[in-house]
Amino acid sequence: MDILLVDDDIVDRVAITRTLKKSNLNVNITEAITVDEGLKLYHQQRFDVVLLDYNLPLRDGIEMIVEIRNAPKDSSIAIVMMSTSEDEDLALECIRSGAQDFLIKSEISEKKLKRAILHSTTRHNLEKKLFETYKKVKILAETDCLTGLPNRYFFDESLKLALTDNERDKSTLALLLIDLDNFKLINDTFGHDTGDVFLKQAVLTIKECLRGNEIFARLGGDEFAIILTKLESSEQASLVAQRIIAAMKTPLNIASTLIQSTVSIGIALYPDNSKTSKEIFKHADIAMYRAKKWGRNQACFFEERMQVKFHKRLHLEAELRSALDKKQFQLYYQPVLEPGSDTVKGFEALIRWNINGTVRQPDDFIRVAEETQQIIPIGLWVIEEAISTLARWNIGRVNPFTMSINVSAVQLRNLDIVDYLVDCLEKHGVSATLIEVELTETALFKNTSTSRQVISALIENGFSLSLDDFGTGFSSISHLRNYPISTVKIDKSLMPEFLEDTKNIALVEGLVAMATILGLDIIAEGVESQDHVELCKRLMIKRVQGYVYSQPQPSDEIEKKYL
Repeated sequence: MDILLVDDDIVDRVAITRTLKKSNLNVNITEAITVDEGLKLYHQQRFDVVLLDYNLPLRDGIEMIVEIRNAPKDSSIAIVMMSTSEDEDLALECIRSGAQDFLIKSEISEKKLKRAILHSTTRHNLEKKLFETYKKVKILAETDCLTGLPNRYFFDESLKLALTDNERDKSTLALLLIDLDNFKLINDTFGHDTGDVFLKQAVLTIKECLRGNEIFARLGGDEFAIILTKLESSEQASLVAQRIIAAMKTPLNIASTLIQSTVSIGIALYPDNSKTSKEIFKHADIAMYRAKKWGRNQACFFEERMQVKFHKRLHLEAELRSALDKKQFQLYYQPVLEPGSDTVKGFEALIRWNINGTVRQPDDFIRVAEETQQIIPIGLWVIEEAISTLARWNIGRVNPFTMSINVSAVQLRNLDIVDYLVDCLEKHGVSATLIEVELTETALFKNTSTSRQVISALIENGFSLSLDDFGTGFSSISHLRNYPISTVKIDKSLMPEFLEDTKNIALVEGLVAMATILGLDIIAEGVESQDHVELCKRLMIKRVQGYVYSQPQPSDEIEKKYL
């Protein structure tokens, strides 16, 4: 038996060691004189018993008990607390903290010490078995036996806890209630055994639509619930719902038979339209009923305003998926000029969506395109269109134009974008030095190993990087230090509205001075008046773009005006 003896009194240690050796216990004794030394030994070795003095220097024995019992290390170690004090309250406090026995030092004898060690070891083993049994019973009490998901009881408790947590951090929580459409018909047609197999496969299908940190429970029958926490917007809840709806449209193969059951989903939000667990559950149930009433195979929000927004989002997403095939996208180009001579130096390519005669701005659809991954094919189209246009415009030019192409954070997650850019350059005979890859602060903020690889590959292939919206983000300065950015674009919101706007003028002057010291090129956006032009001249900003020169225009208009 391996024993850890923790006592700062050498006389007591010798006496206890002598007493242990007189017993017929086969023991190996390791000594420590402080709590920290004892804990270090505990983590390094395996012990069966700790004989622990209460009154130790710096930290007392109870602190050591607490740390041992809270340590992640799995140990069946028993603890016997020793003290010169006869205080019964102290003895009880030690037992409550996790010790198995308490000995008064003046009463320690060979027989008592041996009995305390054996009893403590047995008692601790029984406690461990009891706790393991408790955990098994708890799992059985909180788990649905058919699907292995948490059950209704666990869900109710988790929802209350999640609402409390969200109340503290003021974020949004969504409850999704899911009902399998026409599941009764599956049971009646194929039998309950097949219905059970279908339920289990449906659970696996839905799980694949989740990230894994959500609470996904079976409430009973064919009804399920998902709790989504710490959401930034309601759109995130609708995205999860749509992924589930899309996944469940594929029939499931049960014993060589294809069986399909779509889902109806009700969504309620906290704190937007619910304040308690009962209320959010009731609202999600109402929304799910509405989804069934409106034809099933869909998701509905409880709040009418959310419902309208949700349907608009779905309609936009559906239109977006076919926009490339229908050739509805168009690139507009805004010239980038030298303010002193009004000479055009290059252009920025800006996407527009011409749908049913209405030209939509990027703010209307880019976010949805990113969330649905449609930005990947759309971004490739932009690259091809912008580079082919630049090649045509530079034919016969002594001083070729440059082209700035916007790249989103989603595109930076795919290494293929670099190969595609290089292929387009070779295809159209354009030098990489003429292409500025324009990144937003958001793209750099979502820093991943893949995005860093993409940025490195862009630089290696001769592209230059520009940082858009400079001066508006909270970490712009760190981006200048951490990324190989060659150009910063001062955001149009910083341009002064009038000559007396000294604060913004000073801010622009400071940003320009800093960028100049760092050896960066500067482009001023939002140059919309002659006063802006004069300010840029005075600050020796070499490139500007804005409405005072030209709004973004289609290629044919650019060719008429500038080529």
